[in-house]
Amino acid sequence: MSTVTTAATGESAPAAAPSRPRLDWRLRFGALSLIWGFSFLFIKVGTEGYAPFQVTLGRLVFGTAVLAAAMATKRQRLPRGARTWGHLAVAAFLLNALPFSLFAYAELTIPSTLAGICNATSPLWGMLLSLVALSEDRPTRVRFAGLGLGFIGVLTVLGAWEGFHGLDVTGTVMALLASLSYPIGWIYVRRTLAGTGDSHLAMTGAQLLLATAQLAVVTPLFTSFPARFAPVPLLAIAALGALGTGLAVLVQYGLVAEVGPTTAQMVTYFIPVIAAAAGVAVLGESLRWSTPVGAAVVLAGAALTQVRPKRRAS
Repeated sequence: MSTVTTAATGESAPAAAPSRPRLDWRLRFGALSLIWGFSFLFIKVGTEGYAPFQVTLGRLVFGTAVLAAAMATKRQRLPRGARTWGHLAVAAFLLNALPFSLFAYAELTIPSTLAGICNATSPLWGMLLSLVALSEDRPTRVRFAGLGLGFIGVLTVLGAWEGFHGLDVTGTVMALLASLSYPIGWIYVRRTLAGTGDSHLAMTGAQLLLATAQLAVVTPLFTSFPARFAPVPLLAIAALGALGTGLAVLVQYGLVAEVGPTTAQMVTYFIPVIAAAAGVAVLGESLRWSTPVGAAVVLAGAALTQVRPKRRAS
């Protein structure tokens, strides 16, 4: 939910400017922030009527349908090659099936507000992993400071000084593992699927298709068919998939192509703010002082981890 690199290739969207957009990029930036921020509310509402795996499967079905429609409109085909599909299957698991399912299970026992803040730790995990997995990603003092600051923020949100009193450990750990799964997936994609020659849309469409197939296999094994179809949770799942998984990807690509990844990635820092506001205003979730304060510290740390050293003029 929080990356501005393409989910299927790990590369920035093409530098070439697309056709003249209908909406100013700032409006699309705001819309993307709202869509991803409200996704955690949609997950919470969806789990009130359906099992977590069913929420994830529905989300992927609706999201895949949106990308399939976009591919059909642009007359793009799915990628070819067994090796590419094999790597896409792993990417689908790490970037879609696993984190989506973990967030759905987490929100059975934790507020959507906390889930949204846990999602904001992805840049922190990403920097920590990149130090080991990406030799070209050199650490700096500023980035190390951001990493430390970010995890202090996490401890603040969780109320570490109170012994994590009142915190559901299992749900919180699931949400943090979901946020960890994203950078693992990005690093895998960057190492295996960069430069395939296929379009970003086609690769991501194939990735979502594979994630849908994975959940279609798993869901019947761990859930029973719903006795009734609760309409409000079903609408939430449809919105989660069509907007938060399908449309958001298309908007994201347009933003990266138009304003670049550095500006587009700032959407990450609005997601927990909107998720918290939606959880409190719509769902009536409680908010202790440590939650917004800790979230602000997390976001400040995450922002510092994204600072790159300036290149010296040759």
